[in-house]
Amino acid sequence: MDANTYSLKQVLNQERRYVIPTYQRDYEWTRDGQWELLFDDLEAVADRLFDARAHAMALGKSPAKADQRVIPHFLGAIVCDQLPAPAGGIDVRAVIDGQQRLTTLQVLLRGVLDVLIERGSPRVRQVRRLLRNPSDVVNEDYEEHKLWPRRRDRPFWPLAMGDELPSTSHHPYLQARRYFADRARAAITGVEGEDRADSMVDALTDLFKLVVIDLEDNDDAQVIFEVLNGRQTPLSAADLVKNLLFLRGELASEQELDKVYEAYWAPFDDEWWTKSVGRGHATRGRRDTLLSNWLTAVSGNEINVGHLYGEVRRHLNVGDQKTVQVLSELREYGEAYRALYGAEDPGSAALAVSYRRLDRLGISTAVPLLLWLRTVPRSRLSMLEHEAAVLAVESWVVRRIIIGANTRGYGKVFVEVLNAAKRVVDDPGQSIALTVVEALSREAGTLRWPSDGELAEAFVNRKMYDTLTQERIRLLLGAIDARLHQSNPKSEFAQFDYDVLQIEHVMPRSWREYWPLPKGDESAQMLRAQQRDQALHRIGNLTLVTSAFNKSVSNKSWSMKQPELIQHSMLYINKAFGSINVWDEDAIELRAHHLAGVAAEVWPTPAELGHLISGM
Repeated sequence: MDANTYSLKQVLNQERRYVIPTYQRDYEWTRDGQWELLFDDLEAVADRLFDARAHAMALGKSPAKADQRVIPHFLGAIVCDQLPAPAGGIDVRAVIDGQQRLTTLQVLLRGVLDVLIERGSPRVRQVRRLLRNPSDVVNEDYEEHKLWPRRRDRPFWPLAMGDELPSTSHHPYLQARRYFADRARAAITGVEGEDRADSMVDALTDLFKLVVIDLEDNDDAQVIFEVLNGRQTPLSAADLVKNLLFLRGELASEQELDKVYEAYWAPFDDEWWTKSVGRGHATRGRRDTLLSNWLTAVSGNEINVGHLYGEVRRHLNVGDQKTVQVLSELREYGEAYRALYGAEDPGSAALAVSYRRLDRLGISTAVPLLLWLRTVPRSRLSMLEHEAAVLAVESWVVRRIIIGANTRGYGKVFVEVLNAAKRVVDDPGQSIALTVVEALSREAGTLRWPSDGELAEAFVNRKMYDTLTQERIRLLLGAIDARLHQSNPKSEFAQFDYDVLQIEHVMPRSWREYWPLPKGDESAQMLRAQQRDQALHRIGNLTLVTSAFNKSVSNKSWSMKQPELIQHSMLYINKAFGSINVWDEDAIELRAHHLAGVAAEVWPTPAELGHLISGM
């Protein structure tokens, strides 16, 4: 970014338009809050300047040198973003931050100008140039204004800046103008009747300083804004993008932007969208998250969410879409996002289950692909194929979680899968779902799609408790139980909230006290104890129980615990305990194999999915 300190005259003398983003907040500065303090500061600087000049003249010295010794007054910073302008047109800057300050300074100048006009001052032309661009460089009437406020305030701005001051309007712009004119009228005429117009004008134009930060292409307006406003409510990337889109539409003379706003953007102002999601440093508003996923999906590139505004700006600069086209696309992705996170019916029970599981697992890198799939017309991607494509993502992810694979590189993988699917979308001879499966199955090494053998090995030998989160263990066991219910033709339909169930060790963790090993050879006992300790936290020894499960039998013998598990549970993963006479390491391993077999049905292999899709 380019940051420099300028006098107000240097900022406003240029042939330039400062445009306030269309849907920024209301003008909120008031007499008690800011106007009075601002003019007090101006009056103090003008008095110092007047006294310094008078002192210099009394000593026979140059007043100009006296000006240099007067300390200027710093007003703070404004942040501007370069906007496209017609060839040969006036330079245009969007005011990303500082719109309240810059607007008030314009109205202050107008109030001072009123008094100068009344007095017939020769400084009128100089001050007027800080409010208006020369007539020979403007093509439209509104372009003459140095500052152009947000859309809803524009009918008032020409009145606020014009020579005729309406007496009836109570708009804050006009109230501020009257206040500043009254204060200037009193200040310009000193207590001894001297004319202080020159010191007032020069203090305002030369000694009032602003830090102007001009963003460059690689700057992120969101980050800069938040640094400058660390104690205020941060402006989200969605707010910046919204302003950018509507400013682009205005500068391109697009019509009925108010109706476009109501039709396409207004839904994003609902409370559901303004809430934050994620954890820790990854917490972001849903609108920002949507923007990131939308941009990844439509661009086919991983997006740096920390620099979202800049990424969107670059994307829009490359394309040639109208505001309504971009917003229509965003709305479509917004509807897909709501379906993904349960705010709308996804249209399929299978999709709802997969979406919920992927959300529980926190696999956000897959979201751009999942959103894009929902934008593909049903005539091109049937519901069954859509379910298969999403199941492929779920299976790839869950199998990798089961074997303990790391998640590094997931963003790149899902972008590659997304781009592979997009390449075949216009070819009706190619299956989008099969393309997703094949793209995921092409990953090798640390990013491979685990086989049934790897799944079984992990179920039998991997420590799951205290390695996986309890939420993930509940998800695995709940999915397996749901599958057992579905596969039993005699089972009545039942829907359980597995998230509220508790994880129970069938063989208790305190087995040495309550489930002691039979006495025998000491070395054999030591080996058996090690095996039992290892088996204890494997998934074969874990199950789900309700909060009503009788905890008093949790550490009791198998003969006392077994009836409690099978008689007071409707879960199929617990009914199987009825046929087991002894619960030991061998029983744990046998159950692990059984659970692995069911898990392989819940999350099929690429070959099984390919066969399923081919038969559709």
